[in-house]
Order: sequence, then C-alpha cells, then structure tokens
Amino acid sequence: RVQLVESGGDSVQAGGSLRLSCAASGDTSSFNVMAWFRQVPGKEREGVAAIYPGDDRKYYSDSGQGRFAISSGGAQNVYLDMNNLRPEDTGTYYCAARAATLSAVWSGRGLLEARQYSDWGQGTQVTVSS
Repeated sequence: RVQLVESGGDSVQAGGSLRLSCAASGDTSSFNVMAWFRQVPGKEREGVAAIYPGDDRKYYSDSGQGRFAISSGGAQNVYLDMNNLRPEDTGTYYCAARAATLSAVWSGRGLLEARQYSDWGQGTQVTVSS
C-alpha cells in the first residue's frame, strides 16, 4: 500500500499564496502519476493538477491552469504552488497517486478524474477569505 501525507494548508486572504506538499511512502513503485484534487462540502472531488515525474509531464484543469503549479521532488514528493488565491479556491486538498498507462500519461486522459485513483491522502484544508 501507499501512504500519502499532505501538508501546507492554511487560511489566507485573497491574492495570497500557498505551497502544498505531499510525501509518499510505502510501495512507491506502484504508482507513476501523482495529482492534486480539491473538494468542498456537497460537491464532487475535483482534479486540479497531475504530474508524471518520469518526464515532468503536467496537466491542469481549467481551475488550476495559470495560477497553480504542480511539481515533483523525485518520485515520492509532489507539490502544488498556488498563487493569487481566490475565495473559490477554498476546500480540502487531497493528494492522490495511481499507476497510469503510458497512453494515459501522454494524452492526459483520466489523469484528473478522481475515480481513476486508488491511493489518497487525508487532505489538507485551504481557506481563502475575501
């Protein structure tokens, strides 16, 4: 099994920045893609960004494109730099990992779909006030 531990969530004002971190342990050879999702009460978990550390390939949702940047520190750590935060970015942010086919990695297909991921962290709360 893979254990994922997120950190870095905080309460900030609109326009501020945060860096979320996720550290993986356990069977880290079992996955090749890591991603960030966020969820607010009453809504489905939404993909924000995904990364394939093998060649640093990155994918972003519309909500993450431009203001968020995903990066990796080797195959076991992933980060999400969030800039110019908005109140609508408020939510619980989850780190996830999966083993994706190379076809999915190259196309990005399914990499931001929560149902495709089997390993999840416990989440870290981000609150952005106006």
